[in-house]
Amino acid sequence: MSKPFFTVYCLIIYAFLLAPILVVVGASFNAGAFLTFPPQGLSLRWYFVFFDNDVFMRAIRTSLWVAFVSMAISGVIGTMAAIFYVQHAGRLKETVRVAMLAPLLLPEVLTAISLLFFVYSIGIGTQTMVGMIAGHVLITLPFVFINVSASMEGYDPSWSMAAQSLGAGRFTRFWRIMLPLIKPGVIGGCLFAFIISFDIFTISFMLKNVGTSTLPIQLFDYLRTNFTPEAAAVSTCSIVLTLAVVIISEKFLGLRIHRF
Repeated sequence: MSKPFFTVYCLIIYAFLLAPILVVVGASFNAGAFLTFPPQGLSLRWYFVFFDNDVFMRAIRTSLWVAFVSMAISGVIGTMAAIFYVQHAGRLKETVRVAMLAPLLLPEVLTAISLLFFVYSIGIGTQTMVGMIAGHVLITLPFVFINVSASMEGYDPSWSMAAQSLGAGRFTRFWRIMLPLIKPGVIGGCLFAFIISFDIFTISFMLKNVGTSTLPIQLFDYLRTNFTPEAAAVSTCSIVLTLAVVIISEKFLGLRIHRF
């Protein structure tokens, strides 16, 4: 395949992937009263309406809180699982790997329904946010596991053995030696977990408690009865937030492709 042809091919693919995003962003600046594209004039009107909407602001705060909590829990469990997988799993290595990646293999709606039955069977129901956070952790955990495992593959156990010979305990070896070396994988996995959790719809819709809505759920409810450019403004802000997290991770970590 010639280089010019390959370049054109890649540009077409990128245009196909980015076209919906560009349409949403363009529609958010629509000066008209309805969600249309191309916009009927340019205006920031719907952004001001969005930022004055207490319902959407509350939904954003809920999404951020759930994403941060899910990211923290997934970061701890995923890091521990990755360390066990690389250094201690032995003959169970493939079993551990499949078990950790299983949530990615199942349709999200099936996972949500199963969790819904589970939280009701243990008496939690949807009265608290425990069920929703558990669902978010289940979905985001594989991303932390994959990133940390990739970092752990380059970690030499002899470094910990050298520290042990000098009298360092397990916690000291982990905190002072292992964690700084695998930190890019930990931070990268946590950032991916945050992005995924912030945008999850099905798990949140099935497991949310009464009176609580994340941003994707609130946007879905809004579009059922309204079709104004405010929805595009909300989507654009969500896109900008996600893009900012990706840029930060690229700038400070450098996203690399690892063989896993």
